[in-house]
Amino acid sequence: MDLLRFITAGSVDDGKSTLIGRLLYDSKSILADQLEALERSTKNRTDGSVDLALLTDGLRAEREQGITIDVAYRYFTTPKRKFIIADAPGHVQYTRNMITGASNASLIIILIDARQGVVEQTRRHSIIASLLNIPEVVVAINKMDLVDHSENVFNNIVIDYAEVARQLGLTNVTYIPISALNGDNIVDRSESNKWYKGKTLLQHLEETTVTKSVEATVSRFQVQLVIRPQTEALHDYRGYAGTVISGVYRKGDKVKVLPQGIETTITQLETGGVQVDEVSAQQPAIIHLADDIDISRGDSIVPIDQLPLVSNEIEALVCWMDEKPLRAGNKYLLQHNHRLVKVMVKRIDYKLDVNTLQQQAVEGEVKLNEVIKVTLKTASPLVYDPYMSIRANGSAILIDETSNSTAAAVLFQ
Repeated sequence: MDLLRFITAGSVDDGKSTLIGRLLYDSKSILADQLEALERSTKNRTDGSVDLALLTDGLRAEREQGITIDVAYRYFTTPKRKFIIADAPGHVQYTRNMITGASNASLIIILIDARQGVVEQTRRHSIIASLLNIPEVVVAINKMDLVDHSENVFNNIVIDYAEVARQLGLTNVTYIPISALNGDNIVDRSESNKWYKGKTLLQHLEETTVTKSVEATVSRFQVQLVIRPQTEALHDYRGYAGTVISGVYRKGDKVKVLPQGIETTITQLETGGVQVDEVSAQQPAIIHLADDIDISRGDSIVPIDQLPLVSNEIEALVCWMDEKPLRAGNKYLLQHNHRLVKVMVKRIDYKLDVNTLQQQAVEGEVKLNEVIKVTLKTASPLVYDPYMSIRANGSAILIDETSNSTAAAVLFQ
């Protein structure tokens, strides 16, 4: 059974948390004790209904304000597929939190309030979906019950969003009219808008085939730990442990260790304490090589005919996530998978206007939530791929060394 990671996004009060609660509730994915606690927490509601949004709004501040601040993750499964859901914040000041939830998603559900149509946050979240190269977009037009399930309202929003999708190059877009509060077209088909002939949301999530990218065919492995027990029984043991980022590694493969640039051969592969002939993406593995090479944490082992980029100067798109502004010349730590290097922002090239997608000059400093193009200078060579080719090897985070906090999400160009 395969796994689909997806994220929900939209403006404040569009119903993201209620939608996820409805998915969990109607698909019978809530444990009995969770349901009992949910019913207790909403027993004072005058209409006696259950507040499904509380299944994801876990922080006290969120419950008090009735908004989503942090990214809430939930897991559920159906007979057809397993799912991991990320519920992203809608407030503009928490856009940075959405980047975290969207970075590993294969699908994004963008909610639109049927009464409001396409708004600024719709465009902002769509831009992030485009920048993060999320393969599939589902536009869930919510609160159809508040517009009398009007087909004209639905069609007009589809026309408006189609223009946004065209500008951003989003080609795989599906539109579904829903009511998260009432459960229309979430798990069960709605009787209120019989003019809609498409799939329910859950049916679409279960049956969609996410387009395979170059990640399936290009192999990447970054060393997390060098294992040398140096015991009497394992005197000559030297293994390089990590998780396969993408592709497949096989015993006998000719590989190159980067950034050193030394060629060698895989002599042995282990996973789960067992020797195997091959390992593939997302599997933890230990790789053994034919030659003794000085390899450290963060070094890469790649096929000799599938070489990534190696450079000290990198162009990248950056979503600034820090309250402290960014200026050219600032120094940070760059965390790229297991490799941590010092980096300087050599140049700020431009920023993107989230409404028009126009490139604008940066005057002075970069503020929270702005998306910018920069040139980074690293203290030591970085082994990477363009984000649009291999997402997991083409992204990183900037860390403010003084506060040890995440300052930005980085997408390599």
